[in-house]
Amino acid sequence: MEAHEQRTLRNSRVRRWIGRLWREWTVESLRPIAPPFAKPDPTKWNDTRVTAAWIGHATVLINFFGIKILTDPVLFPRIGIRLPGLTIGPKRLTAPALEFRELPTIDVILLSHAHFDHFDLRTLNRFDQSTSVITASNTRDLLRWTSLRDITELRWDERTTIKTAAGDISIIALRVKHWGARKKRDTYRGYNGYLLERNGERILFAGDTALTNTFTELRECAPLDLAIMSIGAYNPWIRSHCTPEQAIEMANAAGAQFIMPVHHQTFRLSFEPFREPIERFKAALHGAPERIALCEIGQTFVLPM
Repeated sequence: MEAHEQRTLRNSRVRRWIGRLWREWTVESLRPIAPPFAKPDPTKWNDTRVTAAWIGHATVLINFFGIKILTDPVLFPRIGIRLPGLTIGPKRLTAPALEFRELPTIDVILLSHAHFDHFDLRTLNRFDQSTSVITASNTRDLLRWTSLRDITELRWDERTTIKTAAGDISIIALRVKHWGARKKRDTYRGYNGYLLERNGERILFAGDTALTNTFTELRECAPLDLAIMSIGAYNPWIRSHCTPEQAIEMANAAGAQFIMPVHHQTFRLSFEPFREPIERFKAALHGAPERIALCEIGQTFVLPM
């Protein structure tokens, strides 16, 4: 959340939100977590294709011509502040489509920003030093207690190339309209979207963003094959999260052929109803449903040749 948007307890919406968080920790503790809609099988994916599955929230598993990428990995039942034996924070509504042990060996982790629902240290601690990490500026310190060692911080418009056994991948950090503080005062932390390029194909992982014209420049370089766009948590956080219609607008501005809507149906982080984001998204694309990469947690998308 931008500094000018920080809420105070005098604000009725914030008081309402704090009340909902308290309910999450008390009444909601007894609620069962629903299973995912489907279960991907990465062992059957073709390394000569581009394949992506929505694991839940902003976590997407991508096989980019043999390079295995995981975005903002969050795989445990709760997100939030970790204390010995428990986590204080929202509980999942829907289980992840894959557990950690079911993931393939991950070559690259993309971390868009340090918020607890995107930068989950409990999950990140399961990976070892063989995995490369691309993260936003001034967030490397958060990983110091993990086994991850190949860590690259990128500022907006910076580019890096990751070399893997399957080949190289180019990654560019993009400016988005969000905020990066993990706690109240560490406002110096960065926040990114990412452009992935390999073998002439291009994927946008937008991370979290409000409506911005940043992605328009991507269209000028080359076609964008897939845009992974967050579509939830816009009510009342519209200044830092886009609506489904705005997500489509930004993907269109980037020239994306296909759009994958994420960041919904996983955690209750805002006031819009559970199914509202995806229903609005599908309604906005009713004239071109073939552009929707997937709609439900666990579904798999294969980029057409």
